[in-house]
Amino acid sequence: MIENLNDLREALSAPSEAVADGLARTEGDLMLLGAGGKIGPDLAVMARRALDARGSTARVIAVARTLSEEDEAFMKQAGVEIFRADLLDDADLARLPEAGRVVYLAGRKFGTHGFEHGTWALNTYLPGRVMRCFPRSRVVAFSTGNVYPLVPVISGGADESTPTSPVGEYAQSCLGRERIIEHFSRAQGTPAAIVRLNYAVEMRYGVLLELARAVHQGEPIDLATGSVNVIWQGDVNAMTLRLFEHCATPPLILNMAGPETASVRWLAGQLAARLGVTPRFTGGEEPAALLSNAARSHALFGYPTVPLMRLLDATARWVAAGGAVHGKATHFQEREGRF
Repeated sequence: MIENLNDLREALSAPSEAVADGLARTEGDLMLLGAGGKIGPDLAVMARRALDARGSTARVIAVARTLSEEDEAFMKQAGVEIFRADLLDDADLARLPEAGRVVYLAGRKFGTHGFEHGTWALNTYLPGRVMRCFPRSRVVAFSTGNVYPLVPVISGGADESTPTSPVGEYAQSCLGRERIIEHFSRAQGTPAAIVRLNYAVEMRYGVLLELARAVHQGEPIDLATGSVNVIWQGDVNAMTLRLFEHCATPPLILNMAGPETASVRWLAGQLAARLGVTPRFTGGEEPAALLSNAARSHALFGYPTVPLMRLLDATARWVAAGGAVHGKATHFQEREGRF
């Protein structure tokens, strides 16, 4: 049971036997680029713990331009090495150490509107520079389910064969990232995997937190985006590290999402019941939403270990207790691609 921040970080960074075994079957130091965001610190510590469990001396290197004192201390205590770098600075990029395994986390979503050029530089230009720096590495790169169009709620979600049709410049730049990574994977023979993620949740961030806080504060829930997928961030971390075994040329593309097409109205009602309040709603459900079918990833790695009802329980307890939050909205309700 997650009662405090220490419990949460333990749950997000604890590797399974499958993660440890998978990392033991690939070689090289492991570098995370853009490790200062929401995902990086816990993912880095999970990698370090998994390697330690198999007696590996491979380095885990977290590359970030900035880090909070809390995240830096958390990673250092676990044995993760910190490397300060601005990845858009050619000199910083050139001095990165070699690594046989690279997780590409760098990217911009929020703040894109009005700063489109910077988003394209970080999301599309930079991945090509990174791929040229690591031609012989295995690269796992994060993308987003936003590269898909909105699909009918009754469709079961977009799968990896669904034609991409990104809405807005953020999503377009993310598809650009995928295309650039694919180009260098083919041209250099660099094995890669691309993760199309939506929506990862933990107690400090995500769709469930936003819904729980809204119902707790008596705010109305907009139902236009009436259904979502959610998946525990700890499961995303584990699947990400297991992907090194599945990197390929051209890249493997894999949706990561929860198995349910979850009704926003139902989620809000479940959270409200746990919080002892009555939910308020506005508008009505549109027939289409941003939804992903993750059957392929579930076939590779199994179903998520933390089911939806447990996520609802933990999120409600966290909000009721006034737990810490990242303070970053998902904007999952956005339907016009403006972030």
